[in-house]
Amino acid sequence: MSFLQTLGMDLLVLLKIVGIVAAAWLVERIMYLVLRRGYARRKAKGRDEFTQYRFLRNAVRTVVVVAAFFAVIYTIPSLRSFAFTLFAGAGLLVAILGFAAQKAFSDIISGIFIVSFKPFRVGDVIQAGEQGLFGTVEDINLRHTTILTFENRRVVIPNSILSEERIVNSSIRDEATCQFVEIPVAIDADLEHARRIIQEESLAHPAQFDRRTAEELAAGEPEVPVRLVSITDATALMRAYVWAKDPVTARLMRYDLNERILKRMKLEQVPVGVPLRYFVQRNPYAPAVHHGDQTE
Repeated sequence: MSFLQTLGMDLLVLLKIVGIVAAAWLVERIMYLVLRRGYARRKAKGRDEFTQYRFLRNAVRTVVVVAAFFAVIYTIPSLRSFAFTLFAGAGLLVAILGFAAQKAFSDIISGIFIVSFKPFRVGDVIQAGEQGLFGTVEDINLRHTTILTFENRRVVIPNSILSEERIVNSSIRDEATCQFVEIPVAIDADLEHARRIIQEESLAHPAQFDRRTAEELAAGEPEVPVRLVSITDATALMRAYVWAKDPVTARLMRYDLNERILKRMKLEQVPVGVPLRYFVQRNPYAPAVHHGDQTE
């Protein structure tokens, strides 16, 4: 009791604090049920509503916690007077706190923009940055976005940073993915033989499907085009354009095809391209050669 008296609290104040915490919990639960029921009625519309639901749920929880915190401070007389004195007389501290909060406000505004303009949604498969993170968006809240990578690691990125990155979204319209399967073959290999092997193995893969348009079918375009895309040193790079239903399946399909095509080429004796490397070694015991004026 002496500790409570030091804080300027009595039983009535303690009951008020308990009431504030209980009311905050009740408001948070009610808002959670309202949002969940509203989302359940519109669930058929897909990821847009689910992203808004998760963002609003996190925002409501944050607002309720902050409001309850300040209500508790205002209820305790000693803390209330201390807070008034601190913020009324310490303008420099307020300025420092305001400067420190700029990053937080930037994250909040960026989060609102992300939810409003929908560059990505919860459940989308994205890549952030040129050579950056690749994974599934798991959650978006006021401060940050959580991305679940394919190594089952959760990466938390502030919204302000993510909003400045170049985002490659593989799910925003159509998840079907054209996967490049690139096989280097020797420059003197039978390219038609290599093309036939790549096409046959690609067509035999269960994840591959025909994506050709009516115009391409009428023009006789192959289901899996294979083209020679580059020639470097003694290597000719063959590229197959293979379609899968989503980016994850496409990536796994590429790994399978790399192995299948390599085994098939080895079986049918089609040489795989290996880059040439030239090494120059100097003989330290060779006599030095002096280049000077020659006289007759």
